[in-house]
Amino acid sequence: KSSLMTAFDLARGSDLIVTIGGASVGDHDLVAPVAEELGMERAFYKVAMRPGKPLMAGRLDNAMMVGLPGNPVSAMVCGAIFLIPVVRAILGLPAQPINPISVPLAHDVASNGPRKHFMRARLENGRVHVFDNQDSAMLSVMSQATGLVVRPISDPARQAGTMVEYVAL
Repeated sequence: KSSLMTAFDLARGSDLIVTIGGASVGDHDLVAPVAEELGMERAFYKVAMRPGKPLMAGRLDNAMMVGLPGNPVSAMVCGAIFLIPVVRAILGLPAQPINPISVPLAHDVASNGPRKHFMRARLENGRVHVFDNQDSAMLSVMSQATGLVVRPISDPARQAGTMVEYVAL
């Protein structure tokens, strides 16, 4: 707790505070209690997406605060989807919404579950290949991905050639 208090104290006066990890459940939820003790106004905590469910955002003093998940792949996906737009806004750059493009699947994919899934994928020759292993601990898969296929909640299985949404990384 004292290390987090020190880190937040050092961040005073910042426009943006980004934490990675410590936004979890139970004993591993370290950041939120300390930030709230310091006066953070939480806007939201947890999103219905995969990977990246334990995302947190709010304000601490005059700073925007984003708490990224501790899992490296989850942090990268949430950074691409949520953090980059925040940084652009703080810099006064025009909003650049995430604009997925429609591309055909190179192969069949199974149905999706109860959270929006940002699946690591590789676009090659105009078709998208979704990686088999979507385990959020697999940095090697993330390093090979050129983008993310966005699967809606409870999306049924899709066959090769079906158009899907793809967000370039």
